[in-house]
Amino acid sequence: MRILVVEDEPALGAAVAERVRQAGHVADWVATLADARAAFKAFTYDFVLLDLGLRDGNGRVFLREIRARKTSAAVMITTAMDQIRDRIGGLSDGADDYLVKPFDLNELIARIDAVARRYVALPINTIRRGDTEIDLARRCVSYAGNAIDLTAREWAVVELLARRPGAICSKEQIEDALYGLGEVVESNAIEVFVSRIRKKIGSNAIRTLRGRGYALAGSSEDV
Repeated sequence: MRILVVEDEPALGAAVAERVRQAGHVADWVATLADARAAFKAFTYDFVLLDLGLRDGNGRVFLREIRARKTSAAVMITTAMDQIRDRIGGLSDGADDYLVKPFDLNELIARIDAVARRYVALPINTIRRGDTEIDLARRCVSYAGNAIDLTAREWAVVELLARRPGAICSKEQIEDALYGLGEVVESNAIEVFVSRIRKKIGSNAIRTLRGRGYALAGSSEDV
């Protein structure tokens, strides 16, 4: 997932963004509402971690803007505001969860995963393609019955394709799922990741549709 971290405490913002990346997601960290709005216009986010007491306003304003756009992004409020009225207000504005500071980073990841599962459109969390099995809930892949060790970005590619069965993911869509703001993307980076994944889970696991992108083998778009 691509996650927007809106947090104006430098140490906490950096720690949250890094832990989110360790969990296999792309994290863009901003410290103001203005930067959050700019990021939201530039990219499509799956998840937003939103502080409320920001230097240029209250995060609930941004939350209401997100919900007014009818986007599918999940939103978790992360704040020191711990009064019941604050929680009720945030949830009423459309937040999916509310986590009070200070919080454990591992609990944060567990909550992100729990909220994200409610947004998954797939009726099942396990996908089988030949000898390859992809478990979206446990975030793991096996091939011919053996667990496969994927890097965070290799998993991100597999997960993106698995969550869009029957669809083609363009190179640009995959780049957005792998790289955050300011990261340099090599011209052949996606081809390299796909090649590495094929070596681990089978050469036919991911199909290349020339000029269009990539899809899981066995999807309706295979040619």
